Amino acid sequence: MGLHTTVLGDDHAGATIAFCHGLFGQGRNWTQVAKALSAVHRVLLLDMPNHGRSPWTESFDYVELADLVADELRGHGPVVLVGHSMGGKIAMCLALRHPELVERLVVVDVAPVAYPSGREFVGYIDTMRALDLAALQTRGQADEALREAVPNPVVRSFLLQNLRRADDGWHWQLNLDLLGASMDGLTGWPAERLGEASYDGPVLWVGGASSDYIDDEHSAEMDRRFPRNRRVLIKGAGHWVHSEQPEIFLEVLRRFLA
Repeated sequence: MGLHTTVLGDDHAGATIAFCHGLFGQGRNWTQVAKALSAVHRVLLLDMPNHGRSPWTESFDYVELADLVADELRGHGPVVLVGHSMGGKIAMCLALRHPELVERLVVVDVAPVAYPSGREFVGYIDTMRALDLAALQTRGQADEALREAVPNPVVRSFLLQNLRRADDGWHWQLNLDLLGASMDGLTGWPAERLGEASYDGPVLWVGGASSDYIDDEHSAEMDRRFPRNRRVLIKGAGHWVHSEQPEIFLEVLRRFLA
């Protein structure tokens, strides 16, 4: 299974940096940051399985997803691996299972723990699945149809980036059926399957100061799994750190790379 990957930058003296996006996202979500880095580094923007233009899987399993991403990275040499939210959990699993592929790791606003609820995500999935694609003629109609259930225009636009028109009509690129049925897996963390694995490379743990995804209580597990981690909280940012404070995020990332 080959994952859809966009490459920015030629072979430079810098590192190869691979980005893993979060739920409902695509590799291109990282374009602004990637373009800024591509003058010095080679950047890989990956569509995660069940997202974007990458193939779908029959089940949602962080260990299996990490192995699929690892297969995609083989041949690129050790990479700097950056993952946000769902992509952060995939990246952490990959580093724990395939440390030889990861030169250093950046985890964005997520911890190696199970979270209690994905109710908000289920609501988004139900809303997207309820959209009458057969009757849809324009993207504007889709935006209007989602307006009541998803009043935030930024979130609505983010979800609608997954709507694509083909010769036979409109389609969601997301594997909505699988994601909707796998919320326990999405919000969970495969601690038992990872055993006592730890990753000894450098780790940057970036959180949004206004986000509730990272808490002091998560530090013990982060330290156990990733003993060489350092933590940065970015003010004025919630869960979407890299899009809410892109310049600050980029500066933090550049310092870590240096």
